[in-house]
Amino acid sequence: MLETVSRGFSAARERLRGVRALTDENIDQALRDVRASLLEADVDFTVVKGFLERVRARALGEKVETRVRDAAGRELRATPGQHFIAICEQELTELMGPVDPSLARGPGGVVSVLLLGLQGVGKTTVAAKLARLLEREGRRPLLVAADVYRPAAVLQLQQLGAQIGVPVHVGAAGEEPPAICAAAATRARAEGFDAIVYDTAGRLAIDEELMRELEQIEAATQPANHLLVCDALMGRDAVQVAKAFSERLRLDGLILTKFDGDARGGAALAVKAVTGVPIKFLGTGETLERLEPFRPEGVASRILGMGDVVGLVRDFEAVVDQQEAEAAAERMLRGRFTMQDLLDQLKTIQRMGPLREIFGKLPGLGSFADQLDERELVKVEAMIRSMTPRERAEPETIQKSRAARIARGSGRRSKEVIELVQRFRQMREMMGALGGGGGLLSRIPGLGRLAGAGAPAGFDPQALLAGAQRGGAPHAAGGGAARRDDGKRRAQQKRKRKQARKDRKKGRRR
Repeated sequence: MLETVSRGFSAARERLRGVRALTDENIDQALRDVRASLLEADVDFTVVKGFLERVRARALGEKVETRVRDAAGRELRATPGQHFIAICEQELTELMGPVDPSLARGPGGVVSVLLLGLQGVGKTTVAAKLARLLEREGRRPLLVAADVYRPAAVLQLQQLGAQIGVPVHVGAAGEEPPAICAAAATRARAEGFDAIVYDTAGRLAIDEELMRELEQIEAATQPANHLLVCDALMGRDAVQVAKAFSERLRLDGLILTKFDGDARGGAALAVKAVTGVPIKFLGTGETLERLEPFRPEGVASRILGMGDVVGLVRDFEAVVDQQEAEAAAERMLRGRFTMQDLLDQLKTIQRMGPLREIFGKLPGLGSFADQLDERELVKVEAMIRSMTPRERAEPETIQKSRAARIARGSGRRSKEVIELVQRFRQMREMMGALGGGGGLLSRIPGLGRLAGAGAPAGFDPQALLAGAQRGGAPHAAGGGAARRDDGKRRAQQKRKRKQARKDRKKGRRR
């Protein structure tokens, strides 16, 4: 979704690469690229104009420090182009924030949420996602089916509630939505529910009847939170809808759905500036776990191609048990990482969300996200599942005959199985080096505590990565030793197989 916006900032960064000073001319050229991408992404023109003016004023008015210090106190060289991108990041963050994703509490500490929005934006699914989020926070939520107009809306909410184990309050036949919501609030107090989510009806457009009904529901329930649900595909229309709703009802925040789609990202950038209503949550998938708090700094960082490591680690922590992560990290760093562990990691990645989204949060890899094929994970999983428990634990035992059997069981070719085993060996060394070197993987729970525990002696991750970027073999210190060890193991296994054949021949002669 952020690709359209990112394109202009990438072009601006390339345009300023190598310049020694920020001047009126090169800044205007860079801002021209940014302006084009923002307008193409359907950002409101007044918002674009104000943003560009602030960036230009700061870029020309601030002194560029060519030598800066990072958090660790190390001195780094900063170019004028990097200074310009840093200004853009700060201004984007301020444009979309500040945001407090927490939900307000009403009397008795109950979190009550009234969901508003037009028809077809995904309110019912969002209601279930929000209930699931509240449940993970240790609350006992109640869902309220107040959409009595859309066919099967009540049934849909009941089915979603059953999936997550959350009860759904349904009104009697012919009961009006305000009465249903008032009865649900009474039930919540009587049965000890400390969170309640009202799924209200929507219309194809804002009309007087819809607003009057919402005002009646608000008067009957007095919810602590009013959240407007908007579809990211609406683009600039989402901003206008938010403005129209805020003129009749109090809005505490927005939930932007389908943020993982291929829509333009204009709504995310402009809605706070135009309406003053912040985005609180993002819907990024169909599963009921895919509702995440909106972080302006994370979105700004992704727009500028710098990833969102904080968001990635948070996603990882949401789907992985801390003890399991530490146990897997220990096996990885001590050289005992197996194909079964790899299979578990693949399943973890799939629970974290689409592969494109995960790579979009990795610094420097966001541009490769569109080149990823989700089906590759399925192929790898099929090959691993076709292996025996011993082959998963000792992949070096997989030779031609075993690879052929695995290929038949997984519907792949023997060559693909052999390549998987070879990539697995390289990955095991690389993962150990990255984790032990205090790099990106050391931020994942388990790896940081065990940093340096099992990286191969003399292993140079920078040299390995440089070799991988050149498309050749890894040029790491110790790489030759690793190859010699592999050669020794293969020769030893060959001698064992040869001796086994001789023993079988002798047995037949007897």
